[in-house]
Amino acid sequence: MSSHWNRREFLKNSSTATLAALAAGAPLAGLLSGCNSSKLTARADTVILLWMAGGMAHTDTFDPKRYTPFTKGMMANDVLSTFKSVPTALDDIYFSEGLESIGKVLNKGTAIRSYVAGDMGHILHSRHQYHWHTCYKPPQSVAAPHIGSWISKQLGPVNSVIPAFIDIGQRFSLGEGEELKAFHTAGFLGNEYGPFLIPDPSEGLESVKPPVGMNISRFEKRNQLYNELMNKGPLGELGSDYQKESMKRSMEQAYMLLKSPEAAAFDLSKEPKENYDIYNTGKFGLGCLMAKRLTQKGARFITVTTEYEPFKNWDTHDNGHTRLADMKKQIDGPIAQLIKDLDQSGHLDRTLIILASEFSRDMMVEGRPDLKVQEQVNQPDIIDDIKNYGMHRHFTDGCSMLMFGGGIKKGYVYGKTADERPCKTIEKPIRIEQIHQTIYRALGIPEDTHYVIEKRPFYTTPDGLGRAEMDLFA
Repeated sequence: MSSHWNRREFLKNSSTATLAALAAGAPLAGLLSGCNSSKLTARADTVILLWMAGGMAHTDTFDPKRYTPFTKGMMANDVLSTFKSVPTALDDIYFSEGLESIGKVLNKGTAIRSYVAGDMGHILHSRHQYHWHTCYKPPQSVAAPHIGSWISKQLGPVNSVIPAFIDIGQRFSLGEGEELKAFHTAGFLGNEYGPFLIPDPSEGLESVKPPVGMNISRFEKRNQLYNELMNKGPLGELGSDYQKESMKRSMEQAYMLLKSPEAAAFDLSKEPKENYDIYNTGKFGLGCLMAKRLTQKGARFITVTTEYEPFKNWDTHDNGHTRLADMKKQIDGPIAQLIKDLDQSGHLDRTLIILASEFSRDMMVEGRPDLKVQEQVNQPDIIDDIKNYGMHRHFTDGCSMLMFGGGIKKGYVYGKTADERPCKTIEKPIRIEQIHQTIYRALGIPEDTHYVIEKRPFYTTPDGLGRAEMDLFA
């Protein structure tokens, strides 16, 4: 991506939502009121979501099983893990080879080995990612807010200058880009609670500057013109008053950041070289570095993604073993360093870090054992080529997650999957509504939080039935 952004790109990224959101008709006219019980005691102030986009295989990452090395002519059904197991900081708990650094900091957090992804028929990444990030299955009659938007709305910013919700690493010019946009939004809550988008963290400082050739004075004039158009011009015909006011506030927030010295938090060149080099494994690693810097400056919700692009990164429809070896190199050092840096600076206790993926993968089962769906990969029963050695099918019945900080137990393993195929959840299944409410509980947001939209309550989790998993807290 060129650092010479044009005006349209700058406004799109710095305003947390585009004018298209107004035209999309998010039904804000029906937004009547919000309601929740008394606020709970918060264990955390900030959330960092480390998103392994594309489907991270649990048996080849944080829940390894029996290792079977590649040999030509091997039986596919015999392969449960394609990497050796390596020790972690916990006795008798192992991760997959290539994740040694994260394993060494497991004493600071919890490994969840029993996440069960939603059943939505034919598996599509964008649908499952929508479900994970909003807690609602698409499609919905109203625009469901991202979890980061709920948090931004309920708690506001930690630092009034730093955007409350920052999304790092995802572009929308790729396959399924429009589908990804559907959940990168505040939905009916309003544009000011949507994400501040940073597609490339190496150019993060450019995200908070006017485009090349536009100085602040010129930007001020354009911002004034925008406000006039919104109030009196053709833009005023789009959306409700609530939408327009929310959009205006989002632009004001971007303008405030533009003029603030706090913008230096986005400048990775300010980081000491020895630390920068540990994080510099690619976009994701630098995104973790930016997340650290923004947390220390008062961000509320940050998500860093390995980026979803069909058939790339964790979306392993072939060459699963060799591609995971590369993905581990991208994530292992930066994630471990993020945890160590925040711990050393005193921020980890009040920062909830979550590592997650939309679902897992298996070599043989598509979906889950008792609810198989249409197969999307031609996996031979006998493996003669290294490209077929890996977890290439989508698996929803046993997924791994990690949690650190924010009151979460240290050195704990939650749940269990079977040791033989199908490696499904057999103890303490946990689903997305429990994950969301656990995050909300860490932040002191009650389970009954909702808004009345189109004359009916819309809760943070469907029907207000989600409950936090208190066993995850110390």
